Amino acid sequence: MDVALYPADCSEALASALTVAGFEPKPVEDLGDIEPTLAEHWGVLVVELGDEPLRRLRQITHLSEASGVPVLAAVERDHLALVEHTDGIDDLIVGTPDPAELRVRIHRLLRHSAEEEVLIYEDLVLDTRTYQATLDGRLIDLTYMEYELLRFFVANRGRVWTREQLLSKVWGYDYFGGSRTVDVHVRRLRAKLGEERDWITTVRSVGYRFG
Repeated sequence: MDVALYPADCSEALASALTVAGFEPKPVEDLGDIEPTLAEHWGVLVVELGDEPLRRLRQITHLSEASGVPVLAAVERDHLALVEHTDGIDDLIVGTPDPAELRVRIHRLLRHSAEEEVLIYEDLVLDTRTYQATLDGRLIDLTYMEYELLRFFVANRGRVWTREQLLSKVWGYDYFGGSRTVDVHVRRLRAKLGEERDWITTVRSVGYRFG
């Protein structure tokens, strides 16, 4: 997979260090334009905070929620206090980028991302490469959207999601169905997981939480 680089006009030091490290970074002009397809094409996104650290940190937080692609931030030491309280940064490099350090950190993120192709929660195993789901070692029959919803829940367990958020993130921004679609799929998932596995919790007047 390719390494994406944002902003496109990043410092020459970072671009050069990535090249020396053995990568061919793909410059990104606008993060908003590539969110829907980011995970399909790029294994790691490298973001240089530069002279707009707050704006880019907000973009990183939004991007991580939308795509799940690992983010490596290139930061100055003065920005460490800001980075400490930002969600979505998986690793960082401080100061002048070193090619050897970049290579190690990016390869670690790529390896970690590959390991997440199999999601496990208690006795549930989801293999995202084959779209198979097993429960206590037995295959369970899921439709495509049931699988996608369950995968999203497992990958984002512990957080409460509204029906509208689930429609957007699982079905897509261009889906015109109503929130009842989510309720129907949750009901089917609960039935297939079994009554003894009360993993999907209804949060009254809000939505659903997994785990």
